[in-house]
Amino acid sequence: MPVTLHVWRVPRRRIGAAMFRVAFPGVRGTRFAKFVGTSRGFLPRDADLTRYAALIVSDAPVRVDKWDRLAIASARVELEPLLSRGAWSGQEPFHPDKSDVAHDGMVLALTRARLRTTKMITFYRAVPAVAAEVDQAPGLLAHLGIGEAPIGFQGTISLWRNAADLARFAYRQPEHRAVIARTPADRWYAEELFARFAVREISGDRAVLGWLAER
Repeated sequence: MPVTLHVWRVPRRRIGAAMFRVAFPGVRGTRFAKFVGTSRGFLPRDADLTRYAALIVSDAPVRVDKWDRLAIASARVELEPLLSRGAWSGQEPFHPDKSDVAHDGMVLALTRARLRTTKMITFYRAVPAVAAEVDQAPGLLAHLGIGEAPIGFQGTISLWRNAADLARFAYRQPEHRAVIARTPADRWYAEELFARFAVREISGDRAVLGWLAER
């Protein structure tokens, strides 16, 4: 099932209009669609009010003209699901093609979670160390935080040179590995999802994705 990531940069004078569009996107004909705010890091204080994103699952191309008219820059990433575990708003939106798990090109990783109210403080205390690691991870091409609300709805999108680089960061970087190990015991999440996608095409301005210099 094709998945598309859209990311838009809007001018400051249009932040209010963009927030309205997140709440009322007015997009039809999709199997699943989430419009979100973004951040430069992992904490609420890192919110980037001039950048917004959407993940859309649809059998046919979806028009996002109203967003395009708001934006001063945008990027579009065509994706194919490779792996998906968990749920988003009670749905399992991504349906991987099992025959394509061996993909060895560029990949995108998506994490998304709804935090338990009683666990927010301990979660936000744990993530800064991971943020310090991710920028230095070999093979990382771009990353951004995403959220459906200022607090409590935590997510990340990251693009990697290949699946091996993603796996090395996820399971060998000490701080990230420690957070993964704590998750079952600390029960931070009321709902969570992890998905990995093959990147089929990137169009538009890669800087909007937070693209890093080639390593």
